[in-house]
Amino acid sequence: MWTAPASRWWTTWEKAPRAAQPLTDVPVEYQIQGLGYSGFTVPDLGPTRAFLETGLHLREIRTYPTEGFTTHVFQMNAAPGEGQGPHTELHVTERGDLPRSRPGAGSVHHVALRLRDSDVLAWLLHLEQAGYGNSGRVDRYYFQSIYIRDPNGLVVELATDGPGFATDETAGQLGQRLALPPFLEPRRATIEAHLRPLTLSQGDPA
Repeated sequence: MWTAPASRWWTTWEKAPRAAQPLTDVPVEYQIQGLGYSGFTVPDLGPTRAFLETGLHLREIRTYPTEGFTTHVFQMNAAPGEGQGPHTELHVTERGDLPRSRPGAGSVHHVALRLRDSDVLAWLLHLEQAGYGNSGRVDRYYFQSIYIRDPNGLVVELATDGPGFATDETAGQLGQRLALPPFLEPRRATIEAHLRPLTLSQGDPA
C-alpha cells in the first residue's frame, strides 16, 4: 500500500448518452454509461509535470480554475482511428493545502493508460533511459502491464489490450461467470465466498 501527501485520484463520468445495457435491472437513467477523464491532486506540480511530459509523452493543452487553484490538463495521443476527448486526458491540480491521503475504502490505487501490445519492450527501454523505475513487464494473463510510481507517489499503469478478456471465453459469455486467470484459480473458492451473487435480467446468476 502507498501514501503520498495530498495526492489522490478521481474519475468523472461521461455524460454523452449511450445505448442502454439489456442484461441488468438497473434503470437506464442510473446505468454507468462510460468514463470521462481521470484526475488527481498533487502537492508539487513540477515533478509530476516532468513525469507526464518526459516519462509518458503527454502534453499540457490547457488549464482551468478549480476552487481557487489551477488544474492542468495533459493529453495523450489517441489510438489510430480514435478521436481525442476526455478519455485521453489527465487533469492535475496542485493542492499543497490538503491532508495526507490514505489508502482504503473509496480510494483509487492507480489509473491505467492504454498501450499497444507491440510497444511494451520499447516503453520499458524508454522508462529506463528516462530514469523512471517501474515494475517491469507484468503478465496479467488477459493483458500485459507496466506499473510506474510518479514522484508524488501516484501509481500509473500502462496496459495492453491483448491477449484480451475473450481469451478463455467467448465475447458473448463475458460477464456471465467469474473468470479468473490461471494464477488465481487455486483461490477461486475463497474469492467466490467473498462475492455477492448477481442476477442478470434474463434470470441467469453471475
